[in-house]
Order: sequence, then C-alpha cells, then structure tokens
Amino acid sequence: MVVLTSLFFMWGFMTVMNDVLVPHLRAVFTLTYFESMLVQFAFFGAYFMGSLLYYSISIRQGDPIQRIGYKRGLIAGLLLSALGSALFVPATFVEVYALYLIALFVLGLGFTLLQIAANPFVAIIGPPEGASGRLNLAQAFNSLGTTLAPLVGGALIFELFKGTAAVRWPYLFFTSLLVLQAVWVMFTALPEPPRTEMDTRSNAWRHPQLRHGVFAIFCYVGAEVAIGSLLISFLGLDAIMGMPEASAKQFLSLYWGGAMTGRFLGAVALSARSSTVRRAPALFGVGALVFMLLYLLNACAGGLTWSHLWPMAVLMALSALAFLISGRRTDRTLGVFALVAIVLLTLASTTNGAWAMWALVAIGLFNSIMWSNIFTLAIDGLGHDTSQGSSLLVMMIVGGALVPPVQGAIADTSVGLQASFFTLVPLYAYLAWYGLKGARHT
Repeated sequence: MVVLTSLFFMWGFMTVMNDVLVPHLRAVFTLTYFESMLVQFAFFGAYFMGSLLYYSISIRQGDPIQRIGYKRGLIAGLLLSALGSALFVPATFVEVYALYLIALFVLGLGFTLLQIAANPFVAIIGPPEGASGRLNLAQAFNSLGTTLAPLVGGALIFELFKGTAAVRWPYLFFTSLLVLQAVWVMFTALPEPPRTEMDTRSNAWRHPQLRHGVFAIFCYVGAEVAIGSLLISFLGLDAIMGMPEASAKQFLSLYWGGAMTGRFLGAVALSARSSTVRRAPALFGVGALVFMLLYLLNACAGGLTWSHLWPMAVLMALSALAFLISGRRTDRTLGVFALVAIVLLTLASTTNGAWAMWALVAIGLFNSIMWSNIFTLAIDGLGHDTSQGSSLLVMMIVGGALVPPVQGAIADTSVGLQASFFTLVPLYAYLAWYGLKGARHT
C-alpha cells in the first residue's frame, strides 16, 4: 500500500498541475477559455484513447495486465509518464501551443496505464468488504498531491521561474521523480494477485453496475476537472472576489484539499472495521488533523491564515456529519454527496462574493469519495472481467477532456463564466441516481 499510494500521490499532483498550466498558457498564448481548455482535452483525451486501445487488445488477445502482471504494468505506466513530462522541455524551446498538448497527451497515456493497473490492484489485494476503504485511503494520498500541486506548482510557475523556464525546469524535475518511482517499484516485492485463465471471450460490458458506472465516472471526472480548471478564473471575476492568480491558487489548493479531507474521512466512515460507536469521534478527529495539515501547508507557503480558513473548518465538520447520516453504505453516500454538490453549484452560480467562492470550493469535499465509490460499485462482482472493466472505467476519464471545453465554450458566450457552472448540474444529478439506484445488480 505504501508503494501504491505513492503512485496515487504522484499522478494526483501531476494532474492538478494542469489547473496551474491553464491560466499560464492562456496568458502566454492569449487563448480563449475554450482554447485553454484544450489542455484538459489533450490530457484526459489520452485516457480515452489509451483505455480504448487496452480494451480492444483485451477482447482480441486477452487482458494485457493478466499477461504481464500488475507490477510490470505499473513500471510501464511510470516510464511512459516520464517520457510525456520530458517532452515539455523541447516544447518550451519551440514555444508552440500544440507541442505542449502533445506532451500532455503522452503524459496522460502513461497515467492511463497506471490507473488501469493500480485502482483494481488496491481493491483486490485485501478483503472485498474493505475495498472501498482501501481505495479511499489511496485516493486520499492522491488528493494530498492535488492539494500540494497548486501551492508548489503555482509558486514555481507564477513566482519562482519566469518565461519559458516556468514550465521547463519543473517538468524536468517531475521526469526525474517518475523515473525514480519506476526504479522503486522495480526493486520492491509486490504481492501479485493470482492470475486467472485467459479468456478472450470475456465481456465486462454485460454487467449492469459497470455499464451505469462507466457514465458515472464520465460525469464525475468531467465536473471535477471543469471546476478545478476554471476556479482561478472564477475567483478573478469582479463579482466574486477579484483575486489575482497568485492569490487564487491558494483557494484552488483548498478545493483539492477538500477532496483529500473527504477521502481520509471516507477511509474511516466506509471501513469495515470501524464500529458505529467509534465512527463519530474518529471522523471529527481525522477532520481536525487534516485541517491542521491544510493550515500548516498554507503557513509554510505563506498563504492563507486562520481568518481565511475558518469557513473551511465549518465545511469539513458538515461533511463529517454527512458521512454519519449516510452510514457505511457506499451507494447511499455517493447519492447524498451528489445531491449536496447540486445545491452548492446552484449557490456558486447565483450568489456573489465569498458565498459563491466557498460554495464552489466546498464541492471538493463532496467530490472526494465519488471516484472510489463509483469504481468499487462498478467492479463489484465482475470476477475475471475486473481488469477489462477497469479499462472501461478509466476510458471514461475522457469526461475530463470533453466537459471543460464545453463549459469553456459556454463561458465565452453572453452566458458568462459564473452561470456556465449550471452546465454541471445534470452530471451530478446522474451521479445521485447512480448512487441511490443505478449501482444495484444481482
């Protein structure tokens, strides 16, 4: 789990670096909202293309992960990601927007292979009843990466380095980290799950919980990425907070920090080992510890103080209460959290000032458990179809490629950026349906 959670951390960090790249490249190349969202289109589009290729191979020749093993799949994914990160270096010399998009596409292909191998790996290496808790724990470290990325990446790109060096040196460093992780995995003895007999006739699509879960992943990733990509621009609106980018990145960190908080809370709330009596103090205790972590991260980065952060403490307490109300049921928790997200989106789209800002930031708390809950609900009962089903779910990360440009195009019209967030309400409505009804299967 230590090795696997380090991978979750790294791809979380690198994914949210895109949210920092969007405003930077938008300024460098004078892009519209739609054009700047091509950053996410290239990166998350790679998930679709890579997963589609994987699924096609698995149908004709059997599951590749079953053939080469989970460990080799992780190493291949890390090295491909390192190549994508390294491609940013020549892109900064040529200064052509399309080359940045190609680098992002290759980076996304590497993370696609990592996700196909790592997500089911975490789910199946332990007891089935604890799968959602383990995946929430791994996703919590993924969110630690997404929380640090705006602070570290924002400082590197907006403050420390200037011009082409703002992207060149950070991504060269990330390349080295990814290669070192591949070496770490190579020399670590990982408990390879037992391989099942190859069956080219397997068809994961026949499972209804997977069919419905595929679109649920599309909706969740699309909405989460769209909010993260446009949050800095949203806070820059005069009607909201009128913040410069260097200040707004702190609240982008809180948005992803909310996802980290919710996943740590979810690891406690959905764990098979946590008793009902111990759950309430454990949830509020974990919430307090994570809030202190966020406070310390901001203090070290010279960011937000207590006067800025206290609303986040209140929101975290409310999310812990939502976990208690939802109980230990993975499906019901997903449904309740999606309904809360709809309310918050409505507030963000219709109010001004701090109310709108905190409503949008708070959605991170309720997005938190969605990936792990959808994933475990969708692959539950798939048996030897699990890896193939995982590739289909990872394919639908393409939501992060398609939804942000659609919202960006709407934001470029007379509708405006703030009202464009209504675009995401139907996506959360589907997630609520999936949690409350669509994930059921026989």
